[in-house]
Amino acid sequence: MSLPLLDRTLVPRSRRPERILQFGGGNFLRGFADWVVHEMNEKLDFNAGVVVVQSVSQTGVRQYNAQEGLYTLMLTGMQDGTAKQEITVVDCIQRALSATYDFEDFLALARSESIEVVLSNTTENGIVFDKNDALTDVPPGSFPGKLTRLLYERYLFFSGQQDKGWVIIPCELIEDNGTRLKHIVLQLAETWQLPDGFQQWLEASCTFCNTLVDRIVSGYPNNAAEIQAKLGYTDELLTEGESFYLWVITASPAVQKVFPADQAGLQVVFASDIHPYRVRKVRILNGAHTAMVPLAYLYGLRTVRESVEDPLLGNFIEKLVFEEILPTLDLPSDSLRSYAFDVLNRFRNPFIRHQLISIALHATAKFTTRILPSLLEYHQRMGKLPERIVLAFAAQLVFYRGVTLSGETIALNDDPAVLTFFQQVWEAHGEDIPTLVQVILAEKSCWGMDLLEVPGLAERLSGAVSDLLTQPLTDVLDRF
Repeated sequence: MSLPLLDRTLVPRSRRPERILQFGGGNFLRGFADWVVHEMNEKLDFNAGVVVVQSVSQTGVRQYNAQEGLYTLMLTGMQDGTAKQEITVVDCIQRALSATYDFEDFLALARSESIEVVLSNTTENGIVFDKNDALTDVPPGSFPGKLTRLLYERYLFFSGQQDKGWVIIPCELIEDNGTRLKHIVLQLAETWQLPDGFQQWLEASCTFCNTLVDRIVSGYPNNAAEIQAKLGYTDELLTEGESFYLWVITASPAVQKVFPADQAGLQVVFASDIHPYRVRKVRILNGAHTAMVPLAYLYGLRTVRESVEDPLLGNFIEKLVFEEILPTLDLPSDSLRSYAFDVLNRFRNPFIRHQLISIALHATAKFTTRILPSLLEYHQRMGKLPERIVLAFAAQLVFYRGVTLSGETIALNDDPAVLTFFQQVWEAHGEDIPTLVQVILAEKSCWGMDLLEVPGLAERLSGAVSDLLTQPLTDVLDRF
């Protein structure tokens, strides 16, 4: 017997006025931004509906409209040491359309009196300038092109009224996403030779917010059939993610009034500068991941959860975070410690199998941006080297030999030039660890600087590499 499809007849939900335009309808927006809007509707008198715009694909449009915008979100995580699961039917999405196949309906969104906010997640490659975009395209190919076309339509329809601008909140995982998007929109306006008045209206009436988003959304679960049997309906948009989330938005009081997520008791922070939060995330969350991977992999572990739950390695990672990374950051201590505890709990989530080898993708560049700044800052502030970060660095060098300590081949995935460099260095100097370390530290193309200039690093790193190659890893970790 087939299950019925989820819709507003099966799970009754009221319709809401369309106040938010959303570019993209993928897993992340369902598991993050749309859930936030749903919670705002539930906890405040926000009463906002979302219109989803897809670029070309009709599949997503059909799925959303067949289910009348409803979908089921499963959030999982650790709470007080216990695995928790929460299931919510999210009802803020009202309809979906294709900018290509429903172009007139797409343009009509610009003439809406009710739409105030634009959300987006068009991948990291979505916020780019495309010189081939044209005002007459139906529609322009890029996301910024489509947005510029809509904004110009709105400017014309409302005759440049100052109160008809939009608040634009991109969720793409790039730094200064709002600033970059605004720059491209203005660049397109100039390229298309749009009136100066339009550009002035953009500057005066539209707000482009920089954001930092943080939640793992794994998407359609592997055991979807089992879940849907328990729910009693079919849901083609069923989405799974972690309970933890954080949304930091650069915003004026006027933006907070339009999008008052912080008033709903949500982990949404409005800040004048998101840089400290970005540094916190990169150094703690991403830094712990990057420090963990080579040691854990050489140790014989293969997932993040296994790594943090291992008594020796888990203790090592916890001390590395709390004793060597946190002291290099400038946010309040309570905020840093709370975030660090949340990160370690996220790593323990039994519902998410995060493979170490996937985190190891482009690990050299990741080490340079995520770990090296903590090492250098710790040295500057404390006058000594952080011993656990040094060991993690040593494990990174050993990891890039391409074989584990037991001789198993490691499927390294990095820039070919990086892989060639490490292969050649290990072949030439593998029997002379001090020379090997000196050659690697001097390679500015890897680290952005000559690390031989860091006092004592070459000596300490050489000792740590030698220890990893000659002693049981359990003995090495046990010293920490």
